[in-house]
Amino acid sequence: MRPFRTAAWMPIVFTLLPGTLSAGAPESGYRIVKTFPHDISAFTEGLEFRAGFFYESTGEYGSSTLRKVEVETGRVVQRLALSPSVFGEGLTVLNGQIVQLTYRGGLGFVYSQPDFRLQRTFRYEGEGWGLTNDGRTIYMTDGTSEIRCLDPLTLKELRRIQVHDGTAKIPFINELEFVRGEIWANVWRTEKIARISPKDGRVLGWVDLTGILPEADLHRADVMNGIAYDAMGDRLFVTGKYWPKVFEIKVVPKNTSRR
Repeated sequence: MRPFRTAAWMPIVFTLLPGTLSAGAPESGYRIVKTFPHDISAFTEGLEFRAGFFYESTGEYGSSTLRKVEVETGRVVQRLALSPSVFGEGLTVLNGQIVQLTYRGGLGFVYSQPDFRLQRTFRYEGEGWGLTNDGRTIYMTDGTSEIRCLDPLTLKELRRIQVHDGTAKIPFINELEFVRGEIWANVWRTEKIARISPKDGRVLGWVDLTGILPEADLHRADVMNGIAYDAMGDRLFVTGKYWPKVFEIKVVPKNTSRR
């Protein structure tokens, strides 16, 4: 999705979503477990954990990439540059394939996971933002308050779910991750993650990550974007666009010590 840069980025919540980010669902805090290095040149649009590595999609015209990254070191061990004409967006890994969106133009890519070889392309209407999957369905965002459900084989749209907290629709649903039976989503230009029911789009809870990136790192950073989950190790990772760090976190009750 479109970049949002300031000299020292700060989230703008009330301008975008007046009164909607705490419409009823309970809110949790976080504790940092460990910090890992992250390529500060990566405009992170998609992030997933698979077998000890991050798979990452980065954006911006002329510098969009698909990457395989060592978790502990942040070293990029495999990289594919996208055409300068496309803006890379969300990705998901399923059945030995990587599915990647682009921002505008309705063009998506399907790669072989081991070698990043392009297998085919596909089309969709509107913008492409985030992707995740639960092994049976691929979930896609487009910058609205809706999540599209796609067939993992044909990548055709099956249905949509409306993300809502009580009666309030939650727009700007962004990067996605499937965590313990829930869809977790960054909300663009906020420091909050929505925990969403894949059945009906209801927000089950919020994770407030306010202040997770130290002030010293804010001058080059853009918005929070990037959630990855290690299902085997039950580890949760978060990062952002042009962030120098990836954080492994635990979700804790609000107002519990963060570090």
